[in-house]
Formats: sequence, C-alpha cells, structure tokens
Amino acid sequence: MKKEKKQDKQKDKDKTYFSERDIKWDKLDNTANLFPVIAGEDMTNVYRISVILKEEINPEKLQEALDIVLPKFDGFNLRLRQGVFWFYFEENGKKAPRVRKEDNYPCRFIVQNKNRSYMFRVTYYRCRINLEVFHVLTDGMGGINFLKELTYQYLRLVHPELKKKVKDELSSETSLNREDSFLKNYKKSHAKGYKSEKAHLIKGDHLPKGEFGVMHGHMSVAKLKEVSHKYDVSINEFLVAAVVYSVYTEDMHAMPGKRPIRVAVPVNLRPYFDSITTKNFFVMVSAEYAPKKEEASFEEVLKIIKESLRGQINKEHLEELFSYNVSNEKHLIARAVPLVLKNVAMKYVYTISALANTMTVTNIGNIKVKDEYLPYIENFHAFISVSKGQDIKGTICSYGDTLVFTFSSVLKDVSVQRGFFRLLQKEGIDIRLESNGVYYGEV
Repeated sequence: MKKEKKQDKQKDKDKTYFSERDIKWDKLDNTANLFPVIAGEDMTNVYRISVILKEEINPEKLQEALDIVLPKFDGFNLRLRQGVFWFYFEENGKKAPRVRKEDNYPCRFIVQNKNRSYMFRVTYYRCRINLEVFHVLTDGMGGINFLKELTYQYLRLVHPELKKKVKDELSSETSLNREDSFLKNYKKSHAKGYKSEKAHLIKGDHLPKGEFGVMHGHMSVAKLKEVSHKYDVSINEFLVAAVVYSVYTEDMHAMPGKRPIRVAVPVNLRPYFDSITTKNFFVMVSAEYAPKKEEASFEEVLKIIKESLRGQINKEHLEELFSYNVSNEKHLIARAVPLVLKNVAMKYVYTISALANTMTVTNIGNIKVKDEYLPYIENFHAFISVSKGQDIKGTICSYGDTLVFTFSSVLKDVSVQRGFFRLLQKEGIDIRLESNGVYYGEV
C-alpha cells in the first residue's frame, strides 16, 4: 500500500514537471520537409563545413566549447519528431553530442538515437574541426553561423588572452533568427518553375560501399577574378561552366548527346529578401548546356552557361520557384493527408526532379571571421553528400585569397575532376590538390 502511494506521488511530480516545463517545438521550413523523407544510409543529406586552424585541436577544449555554445542555438538544440501529418522539431535539451576524432568517411547518415537525438556532429582531425549537419536543420549559411561561434568559443578557451580583446559571448553579427522566410515571402498563383526532363547522368563503377571520395583544389581568388574578368563572367559562372565543360569533354567525349548537361546551382535567397534566418532559405536554378555538335569550345559553353544563369538569378524568378513549392505545402488537401501518404508522393516527385540534373555545384561564398581570430585560422572548406542520380557534386568555399573547389564523389573514375582542374591550369590558375586518400595518385 505504501509503495503504491509512493508511486502515485512520483507520478504527480512528473505531471507537474512536464506541465510546468515549456517544451519548445517548431515547424520544418518548406525545403526541410523533404529531407527526412528521402534521407538514409545511401543518401544522407548531410553536408560538412570545416575550419582549419594553425594548431592541433585540443579535444577536451573543443567538447567544452560545444557544451557552452549549443544551448545558445535553438536551431541546433533540436530533435526530429514524426507527427500524423508532418515531421516537426522539438527542443532536445540533452547533453551535447560527443566530440570525436575523425576515424571514418565523411557525410555519413546521422542516426539520431546514437547521437543523443541531435542532427549534427562535430569531429576533429589534427588541426581541423568538422561540422556535419543534416540538411533538415539549416543550409550552409546556418552551418557557417554555428561553426564560427564554436570556433570562436574554442579559441577563447585555448587562448585566454583573447578574452582581453573580445567578450566571452556570441558575436553581435551572429543571427539566431528562426523565421520561416519561405512562408513570409511567398506569393500565390505561381506556376511550376523547375525542369523535370531527364538530364545526362554521370555513370560508372562505384567505390566500395561506405567509401566517400573527397578532392580539394586550392586556388587564388585574385587569379580567378582576373581570368573571369577576361571572359566577362563572375567567378561562380566561370567555375560552373568549367564543370559543365569537363562533363562534356570527359564523360560525353565532346560529342552531341540526347540529353542536356544540367547543373543544379543553389541560390541563397537571404540577400534578395532581406532575411537573416538560420533556417533553410535557398532555391535551385539550373545551368544547362545541350551538346549539339562535336568539339564545342570552352568559350561557347561558357557563354551559354552565363546566359542560362543570368536569366534565372533575379528576384522575380527566384520568388516564382519557391512560391510554387510553398503553395503545394499550403494546399488544404495536402495538409490533411497523413504523413505516410505524403512520404510516398514526395519521394516520387523528388525522384523525377533528381534525375533532371547531372550534378550540383553549390557556392557557400566567402567566409569572414572577426579580426581578433584571424591569426589562429588557416582556412575553411566544405562539401556535400551525393544523392539519387548525382554520384558526384561540387562545392565552392573561399576564405581570404584562397578559394577551395571540392569534389565529393562515390565514383571510382576521376576523369571529370581531372578535366576540371586541368582546364583551370590551362587558364593560368595554379592549383594545389588535396584528397582524403581515396583518390591518392589519381590526379
């Protein structure tokens, strides 16, 4: 009898605790709704951003830094829940995930129940800190936001003299905004803007299951500007065109093809819509080249890619692209459909759109850090996981005068990468190559 009364009292305490504690929850943004549906071991939807310091990492201090910073970021202190109609975020509140020395291939699937329910991981190797993020949480801008603050906090712990120069708190330029900028800025009655016709796909033998090849090309931003100026294009247009041309020459052997080479290029929407959100806020445009003749020149391809991108990257067209997606989400019938049925429909639509692109090239831009931390930071680089139909992808990241173009791939063949870097070298751009060992000696 006494035991039963004791259990009842404990239940009452638990009820009081959970009723008084305000467990925060949040909706997924429009883009994020897709990622839990399609993610798995073979298509992880995980990206990595790394900072390279000028000294070896102290793992205990890095863990301490993560423990301090994580509670300040509501956008990372989350777990993913599955409801009847939609996935949703819930405040996590557990201890930060363990910082680990990197001992496996990057961008692996993040199993939440093996990661204290968090959707990101932090690893280190020698002088490098790696932040890997499940894309459902945020895009590259949100990832950079978090990694910079983690790095700042780590450096303040390792170098106490920094506390005399900067406050031991988040930087004033760091956004914690969690607005859904898709919903805020969408407009009704927009037609579908994405192409769904199949593109040329790069095929070939895969690396052994679980392996993931990474190849970084380091080059001078000043030299890239000089070469791009010669062709009257931006650095981004030049690099995307160089990728397209490498696919044309190395994979299609400079021959006409039935299907176009179509490269998906994510566009950060924040500058166009005055947003500082740390949720996903980007859309995809496509750089397209349809080979109609043999031996087209790089100049010809570059001109077509330039026109293709400039015709799409404007506020009106970008608004059309994401407004179409948001309008589907807001459709009353779709909202009432159980999640299990939504998942089937979303997977089908995703498969069609995925096969409409040859590969993806994303540019996370120029990363800037506060002056006080410059003496301790050597560089940054980033890359993304592969996806259905796209066994090779490219990522652009710059810091100071160094731009790093990174290829991530699960294909054994590296002819596209080789063609790309050789094309840049022919233009007088010096390249320093680095890989994670999978492609050692291949380029």
